[in-house]
Amino acid sequence: MAIRYDPERSGLTPLAEALKRYLKRAGLVRRIGQAGVVESWAELVGPQIAKVTAAESVTPEGVLRVRVATAAWASELSLMTPQILARLNTGRSGRITQIRWLAGGVGDDRAARR
Repeated sequence: MAIRYDPERSGLTPLAEALKRYLKRAGLVRRIGQAGVVESWAELVGPQIAKVTAAESVTPEGVLRVRVATAAWASELSLMTPQILARLNTGRSGRITQIRWLAGGVGDDRAARR
């Protein structure tokens, strides 16, 4: 005879539920949602933009810092910011409020050649 777990009768809370409650109480759900943008950047923006950018970090206020290969790309992407923000925020608990495009550092292999 198999023993079945019944959370209502045992008085125990499943770990996933306890963790979910803790994160919500601690106010971390929003920050985890924001941080997920950095992790999922390439999938969210597509291969063309991902090739010339690298998401670096998100501030608690929702400002995403993105390194861009060139100033020209940074300028182009700044014009696309409203569309990119809409894509980033779809279905997320933590909102990205702004993107800071930082020119230089992506795909730059000059340091590796030294």
